[in-house]
Formats: sequence, structure tokens, C-alpha cells
Amino acid sequence: MSRTKGEKKAIAKKLLHKYRLVILNEDTFEERVSFKLTRLNVFILVGISAIVLIALTTLLIAFTPLREYIPGYSSTKLKKQAFDLKRKTDSLATVIAINDQQYASIKKVLTGDLKTIEFNKDSIQDKEIEVADITIQPSKEDSLLRATVEAQDKYNLFETATRSADFALFPPVKGMITAGFDSDSKHYAVDVVTEKDEPVKAAADGTVIFASWTADTGHVIIIEHQNDLITAYKHNASLSKQQGDLVKAGEVIAIVGNTGELTTGPHLHFELWNNGYPINPINYIDFK
Repeated sequence: MSRTKGEKKAIAKKLLHKYRLVILNEDTFEERVSFKLTRLNVFILVGISAIVLIALTTLLIAFTPLREYIPGYSSTKLKKQAFDLKRKTDSLATVIAINDQQYASIKKVLTGDLKTIEFNKDSIQDKEIEVADITIQPSKEDSLLRATVEAQDKYNLFETATRSADFALFPPVKGMITAGFDSDSKHYAVDVVTEKDEPVKAAADGTVIFASWTADTGHVIIIEHQNDLITAYKHNASLSKQQGDLVKAGEVIAIVGNTGELTTGPHLHFELWNNGYPINPINYIDFK
């Protein structure tokens, strides 16, 4: 139903009808500020204010970091930050895993805590009997060759000649062995008596993974080498290397001493570990 001409004039008159907005002093009723307004002016002012407010809010969100707080919003910068954080987390997890393995190895060396390995003694005995029943007479040339090879490989830590050529063990000190390797008493080392203040040398190239003081064994230094080999030097008077240092075979790393509760005189307590298990050092190093 269309409006009549009179109704349109009435609506226009209402929109253009003037009103006065007056601000008075409550006590004196003195007029302070007054505004002449029409309903049309009010509608226009409110509409413009709303448009400006929406525009400012849009600009504020679009060009400031506030947009990152909007749920579901994703930007290239945020994705890159998330990727970098994930990569750093993975790297830290790898470092923690490596450190845990290293700490486990150090703990074994310091405490001598080993897992018991069970062998089938009956099967070993049967094999020995079978071999004993076989009689083989080696030739003179074969005997000479065997003696030569045994002399060359006396201190070979590895099974193949190729690997042993790449890796040799240097005697940390020279002296008399007063206590040998004994797994029954959990003495996984050799005690070498030498002159006090004699230099202790690295048995092979490697990285120092522990260099500190312990109550039982005094100044201790532990070196990690290639082929899962670890050497430990205990009861030192002082240490010349720190954790993380790279050392060469024959390089001085400590001074022979008599530190710690488990010592009765100046000597070097030397341990050799391979794949987390102790092995007898005199089989691979000549301390004389």
C-alpha cells in the first residue's frame, strides 16, 4: 500500500523537525551547551559513526598482530614459526636421547652396574669335547705363520686386520699392575702403580664426556672413542682436560695421584669399556 502525499510530507516534517539538546547546570539551571538537531541529522551521524567504527576495526585487525588472536586465522609467519618450533623440538628430543645414552654409559663406568649375561654352559662343554676329539697336526709353515699373526695381533681390539689398522690403543701410563681385571669382585679395571705426579695419557683419540670429582675415586676423567669404546682414568691428582674437549692418543689428560676413598697409594685405576661392557685392558695394552 503506497503512502499518500500527505503522509510523505508528515514523515519528512518529522525528520526535519528541529530539536534542541541543552546541557544545564543542575544547581543553577544555567545553560552551558546547546545543540540544534533534527532526527535526520541524528540518523546520519549514527550511520557515519558506525561506518567509521567498522572501518577502523577492520583496519586494526587486518594490519596489526591482533589478527593472530582470531580463532581459525592462519598466516605464513605463524606457520613458519610453528615449523621452526617443531624442528627445534625434534632436535632437542634427539639431543636428549643422545645425552641419556651417554649418561647411561658414564653411570655404568662410575658404578660398575652390569646386566647379567647367561650362557649355556652345557652347549659350550659339548662343543669343546667335539673339538678335542679331532686331531689335527699343523705343518711347520703353518705353525710359524700362526706365531707371527698372534704376535702382531696381541693387542688387537678388533677382529679384522683392517679395523685394527685404523685404531690402536696407547698405554696411559707405564708401571706395575698390582690389581688386575676381576669380574667376580667387580673390579673392572687394572690398577697400575707408577711414580706420583706421572702424566696420564689418553689411550686413543676421543672426546672427554666426564671430568669431575667423585668421593670414591677422586678426580675422574672418561673419554669416548670411536667403535663404541670408552676409557676411564680414576684416582688422579688433577685433571688437565674438561668435559667436551677433544684429545689425541698419547696426549696428557691428568696427573697420577691418590685421591678418593677407594685408594691406598698413588696409582692409576684404568678401565676399558666396549659397547657398554667392561673388557680386560691387559689384553690390548702393554703397561710395561
